[in-house]
Amino acid sequence: MLDDAAFFAASSLETEVFVLTTSFTTYLTRPISMGKMRSVGKVVNKNKSQFIVEAVVYDAENREIGRGNGVFVRSKQQLADVNGYDLQVASHS
Repeated sequence: MLDDAAFFAASSLETEVFVLTTSFTTYLTRPISMGKMRSVGKVVNKNKSQFIVEAVVYDAENREIGRGNGVFVRSKQQLADVNGYDLQVASHS
């Protein structure tokens, strides 16, 4: 869930190529055994070749239960070539 939130944060800033996770570190900060969770990702740094992203997951009471950070890079795979990816839908989201 943390990696997904971070991935989508990085992907939201890349319009031409697919983004890949090169590393991701997870910290579990509070136990949870049931209930809804919500995860939020935020790009904290980007340059020509990579994105550094942080993500936090919260429980139903909005308490932090985990966090992670990772590095994502631009691949050579064009989004237009990804099976099922629709550039028109993505650009209107």
